[in-house]
Amino acid sequence: MKPSIRRQFSLIFIGLMAGMVLLCMFINSAFLEKYYIRSKVKVIYNAYETIRQIANDDGYSSEAFESSLDSIGRNYNISIYIIDVYSREQYATSDGQNMAKQRLFGYIFGMQTDEERSVLDEGEDYRIVRTGPEGKEYIEMYGRLNSGISFIMRTPIESMRESSKLAGRFFAYVGLFGTVSGAVIIWFATKKLTQPILELSRISERMVHLDFEAKYQGKAQNEIDLLGENINKLSASLETSISELKTANNELRNDIRKKEEIDEMRKEFLANVSHELKTPIALIQGYAEGLKESVNDDPESRNFYCEVIMDESAKMNSMVKKLMTLNQLEFGNDVISMERFDLVPLIRNCIQSASILTSQNQITVRMGEYEPVYVWSDEYKTEEVFVNYFSNAVNHCEGERLIEVRIAERENRVRVTVFNTGKPIPEAAIDHIWEKFYKVDKAHTREYGGNGVGLSIVKAIMESLNQDYGVENFDNGVLFWFELEKCVPEIV
Repeated sequence: MKPSIRRQFSLIFIGLMAGMVLLCMFINSAFLEKYYIRSKVKVIYNAYETIRQIANDDGYSSEAFESSLDSIGRNYNISIYIIDVYSREQYATSDGQNMAKQRLFGYIFGMQTDEERSVLDEGEDYRIVRTGPEGKEYIEMYGRLNSGISFIMRTPIESMRESSKLAGRFFAYVGLFGTVSGAVIIWFATKKLTQPILELSRISERMVHLDFEAKYQGKAQNEIDLLGENINKLSASLETSISELKTANNELRNDIRKKEEIDEMRKEFLANVSHELKTPIALIQGYAEGLKESVNDDPESRNFYCEVIMDESAKMNSMVKKLMTLNQLEFGNDVISMERFDLVPLIRNCIQSASILTSQNQITVRMGEYEPVYVWSDEYKTEEVFVNYFSNAVNHCEGERLIEVRIAERENRVRVTVFNTGKPIPEAAIDHIWEKFYKVDKAHTREYGGNGVGLSIVKAIMESLNQDYGVENFDNGVLFWFELEKCVPEIV
């Protein structure tokens, strides 16, 4: 079981509540009786002060005296009995009057020696004792004032014990109920606290797998939201840094490889260009001389000569542009910019742009529906690879005249395939189709204006991206494919 802050909060709260309840029950059991006795002694002493004051003023018959003692006796469960010097009763509470009278005369005449007594306090004319057998204990205060007044006050301790036990049980029930109720409340209350923490955990987990799409959306304006804002900033910063690092790393690997190939590429490039330009230049020169010497004076022949010259010039222009692109790739002059983008809309836009060409050639293009597929690559170069594959498929599409485009995700790679119906590539030519100026069917290639550079550009781009590419033959056609690095992991 994974550790949970929510569970920890609840256990801490339950532990604190249970500890507080047990502590209060212990304090109640250990100290309540002492506190109660001390409080009773204080109340009895206050009553003694009242009696002494009245004795000095000789005001036993006043209503205030009786009212004061009645209030003390009634409120604090104290029995009071007072006699004068002639043993005449001056005041007595109705509750326990006979017992108080008997106890007072016992103390006066020394007849209470058979009981266990512990002195709690004493003065010049009074003594406070704890007396009686266990279960029937009393606190008693007795004495004789200078004026000859004798008094006794007594209150039971057992009632306090019963109250203490009852209060302890009640407190235990209330504490148990409070602990359970509080635990339930805090369990649901902490959900609001732990939810943003869990969200931050999920976001950080996705960041570990280089997925920076998720952002924290909390708006509570507390410390967790401040952490969420910083994680959002960190996510953006990491995505930028990783993109820059991948770009720099890719450039470094390309530089190392291309430094070794650069001399050989120059020689090969010059030889191939010379060979490819020889034929169109000869045709342009021949037809231009024919026009100059007026070999054919009719307008139709002149127009034909001009169209040949223009056509060959256009082919040379297209070949020169492609050769310049290929030259930049092979010599490392074209910087690869690695970025994160969705591959699906890029491919759909390329297919849509070529819809007029496919319609003119009566070609059916199929592509399924796909969810967003994010990759790390150079978006412009990836588009160029796909366009070369797609153009090649259009130019060689025969039979059912069908082109099918697919995107397949496998582990940390994304494969794009372009299949066209038609004649398979001869096995002897498969290893050479990526070479510059190589043509499987020279007559057909020249018919649609090809120059054998397109697949060389694909090869140069894919090698600069350090990714795989290839071709497969089928009975009814040919399939070209390339792979890119997938950057959106599966989220658990």
